[in-house]
Amino acid sequence: MKKYLLFLVTAFVAFSCNDKNNLNVTGHTEGVESGTVYLQKFRNKFFFVIDSAEIVNGQFSFSKNVELPEIYGLSLDTLKGSFLVFFDENPATVALDSSRNYRNSKITGSELHDLYAAYKEQRSVAIDSFIQQHPASLVSAYALYRDFSYRLSPDEIRYNIQLLDSSLWNTPYVQQLEELIPTLEEVAVGNPAPYFRVNNSEGTAVNFSDHIGKNKYLFLDFWASWCGPCRRENPNIVSAYQKYKDKGFDIFAVSLDRDRESWLAAIEKDSLTWTQVSDLQLWDSGPAKLYGVRAIPANFLIDEHGIIVAKNLKGEDLHKTLEELLN
Repeated sequence: MKKYLLFLVTAFVAFSCNDKNNLNVTGHTEGVESGTVYLQKFRNKFFFVIDSAEIVNGQFSFSKNVELPEIYGLSLDTLKGSFLVFFDENPATVALDSSRNYRNSKITGSELHDLYAAYKEQRSVAIDSFIQQHPASLVSAYALYRDFSYRLSPDEIRYNIQLLDSSLWNTPYVQQLEELIPTLEEVAVGNPAPYFRVNNSEGTAVNFSDHIGKNKYLFLDFWASWCGPCRRENPNIVSAYQKYKDKGFDIFAVSLDRDRESWLAAIEKDSLTWTQVSDLQLWDSGPAKLYGVRAIPANFLIDEHGIIVAKNLKGEDLHKTLEELLN
């Protein structure tokens, strides 16, 4: 009898755990009667397909054992963007609208996503205050990781992590922030620039160290063909290159692209004639991780001795700095 009761208790606990992690989603697709909806897991600013559901008469559903609460994506075409969603243990209903990059999509039932939506509607957020109001929410960890990791100093990141409830410290978002802190300290202005080796646009391995010291200043530029702000900044960088290349200025560019053809097409279209390299790993890019790059465009100005002298120079600031250093 005792063994039977123990079995019942174990079964009940197992069922409860499975039920807690069971994602239940029903939804409809705006203007789409048939096709496929893809369920994606979010990792390092990118989405990876983990399941799919057929659209029947504009309706779809998912019932799947997954990690909850967590961030996922829903997409009708994985090459054309995704709807980022925060799922918790509650059943959710989704109105999936792919127009305007899913900005018109809606979700009901997930209290976690409600908080995320409220966060996104705020024009200006003090991240420390937001975390203090919602210390145990995954939204707080995500916001710190996604929107503030590239704005804050290492000490400020440490401070905000401590404001989070300890239950969030083992999430991938906080763990990546913990890994980022020493990297940002290593690439601070005044420190030596880390070296790396990666293939150029012709498929030949290039040592970054070989380009240090060839000119008075080397501009290490992180960009991607899919990055709108990067493409808009490229004409400014081309202008600076043309103006100062004969005065001891050179550029070494690292792309966070995934598709080689898109990368090469952007190089040609934007007239980027300096050294271009990429491991085609998006945000898993080795050089980007080495330099703690969490948003692009990003750049580092390095002197002939390999020392970082400035960071994230854009627009007129780039020209002004080069004018002061080279004239």
